[in-house]
Amino acid sequence: MSQLDQKSQAWSALFSEPMSELVKRYTSSVGFDKRLWRADIDGSLAHAQMLAAQGIISGQDLTGIEQGMAQIASEIERGEFDWKLDLEDVHLNIEARLTALVGDAGKRLHTGRSRNDQVATDVRLWLRGEIDLIADLLAGLQSALVDLAERHVEVILPGFTHLQVAQPVSFGHHMLAYVEMFARDAERLADVRRRVNRLPLGAAALAGTSYPLDRERVAQVLGMEGVCQNSLDAVSDRDFAIEFTAAAALAMVHVSRLSEELIIWMSQNFGFIELADRFTTGSSIMPQKKNPDVPELARGKTGRVVGHLMGLITLMKGQPLAYNKDNQEDKEPLFDTVDTLKDTLRIFIEMVGGITVRPEAMERAALRGHATATDLADYLVKKGLPFRDAHETVAHAVKAASERGLDLAQLPLAELQRFHAAIEQDVFEVLSLRGSLEARKVLGGTAPDQVRAQIARHRGRIEGPGNSM
Repeated sequence: MSQLDQKSQAWSALFSEPMSELVKRYTSSVGFDKRLWRADIDGSLAHAQMLAAQGIISGQDLTGIEQGMAQIASEIERGEFDWKLDLEDVHLNIEARLTALVGDAGKRLHTGRSRNDQVATDVRLWLRGEIDLIADLLAGLQSALVDLAERHVEVILPGFTHLQVAQPVSFGHHMLAYVEMFARDAERLADVRRRVNRLPLGAAALAGTSYPLDRERVAQVLGMEGVCQNSLDAVSDRDFAIEFTAAAALAMVHVSRLSEELIIWMSQNFGFIELADRFTTGSSIMPQKKNPDVPELARGKTGRVVGHLMGLITLMKGQPLAYNKDNQEDKEPLFDTVDTLKDTLRIFIEMVGGITVRPEAMERAALRGHATATDLADYLVKKGLPFRDAHETVAHAVKAASERGLDLAQLPLAELQRFHAAIEQDVFEVLSLRGSLEARKVLGGTAPDQVRAQIARHRGRIEGPGNSM
């Protein structure tokens, strides 16, 4: 058994009594940070290779370390690794096992580094991989939304402001609004990734090290874009975790907005869509119920992720340089943020693909709110009225139609002409939902031709070379 195993702590020679069991449980992180094991091994191997290249350890030591790490990785993958609470974290557990397997070579691995720069490196390596997975999921959700949009370009949905019927829009156009949101989320994550992908290793505890390390070599081996340039900042910075969680929180906010609309649209008062049964649940008492539990829960989980962001910011706000034990508390909120976002995106990709659209219900709703009133105002402007005068004229027409329980398009021509003599028979084409939709051909507008152009643009962006966001 190694000295590290016997003592249970790397610093035990300094202390005259063992750590209490309560403190041991309170300070241990191995229960959650063991998920960093692959990053810990990859970082250690890159560090060991650099130590050998610099002549700090022997080639024989390097061979032993590489063989030992291969065995440890195999044990972890098979679920046979003995994670010890006494060894506090993922780093000491792996180091103790390595030393037990290869002896002094395992003890030499820690030359020129500290757990402070080691854990910062591990978290960055792990998070980089998770960002790549999330980017793929965001692309998948965008594709699912584009597919849904393409199937329903011609479907007329009442567009809302203040949850009041405003103007008719293409249902496909509405779905593409969420594609834009998730595309921005992907852009933000790509930007965050660049700052995540920098190497702290070599900063040691806080001041660097007297060993002739080649930090740039380690960064290159690990596929990192550079090294952290200040040793104090390298070990104590958690901006990258906060930035990621902020981007994740915003992505979840976008999920939550979509969830809210799906919940509203699925209600009997709207009846615009149906979700596939596998994404809903029933009631324990009311047999007629089909509840949108998945979007409701996603809406709730958004608050959880936003809470993690607030927790991380608060964690860092009072810390002096350099590393403090507070930073152990960065992992659980970060890990849970990643898990929550990934799980949510996965289920939404499938759920969006199973949405059934009810065009008739959408069109009926659009007809109830004088959705083409603005089109009538635009019509009068084209006849020569100033817009403010046209706006006031149409307001009187809407009031009259509402008092009779009619839509503007249902008023006879003679009655419409009472509000302005310039109104002619062609007004009814303008007042139709389809005419309103087709008229909005401006770039980014809801006219079907514009929507199809946007769908083509999104497909080229999502499916193009490098799957660029």
